[in-house]
Amino acid sequence: MKACHLMKLAIMQPYFFPYIGYFQLINSVGTFVIYDDVNYIKQGWINRNRILLNNTDYMLSLRLAGASSFKLINEIQTGDNKGKLLKTISQAYAKAPFYGDSISVIEDALSNNESNLARFVARSIVLVSEYLQIKARFLLSSEIAKNNSLKADDKVIHICNILGAKHYINASGGTELYSKQKFMDAGIKLEFIKSKPITYKQFNNNLVPWLSIIDVMMFNSKEAIIDMLNQYDLV
Repeated sequence: MKACHLMKLAIMQPYFFPYIGYFQLINSVGTFVIYDDVNYIKQGWINRNRILLNNTDYMLSLRLAGASSFKLINEIQTGDNKGKLLKTISQAYAKAPFYGDSISVIEDALSNNESNLARFVARSIVLVSEYLQIKARFLLSSEIAKNNSLKADDKVIHICNILGAKHYINASGGTELYSKQKFMDAGIKLEFIKSKPITYKQFNNNLVPWLSIIDVMMFNSKEAIIDMLNQYDLV
């Protein structure tokens, strides 16, 4: 990836083919840190997401080996169902209008032989970002020399300082966790990204919103998705 301006920064756990809001966040910053050295969360989005199957939402789950909430994300291995996941996605979207444009990206991601969960998911995020012409620079948090005894917002501020970021953008779910004043006292502007409603035509069903980016890619041109990447507010 190309190196770019470090002033705007976001940090997020690696999510498995996440929804478009995740990519809006990546697109809003110069550097995106994939938070791979924090604890794995069961029943979260690190190894699963929802697609459209038979006109309803279906949970697509990457099998794991040795998954535990007591382990870091980068200490967990991927399982052996990647081929089955690709087959399910292909069956679900074979008749979608942009299947031909996007299936190669999904296939490239799922055919990766990387067994480390964090690196496997991170690579899929980078591949989709490249397809969508997102220019952010990607870093793994485990590769940043830092004080790992820090927690929560103290650790985020610490990473911002190490990388020289003066503007931190967080997912909207962080509004209850992070104080703008605390970041301001550290010389960092904190904002939260809030996605605007994203609508598009799926098959002949009513829109099932906020599915995996896979769904967005299957039903929209690359140009339309790039436009969607900017449909958010910073609050």
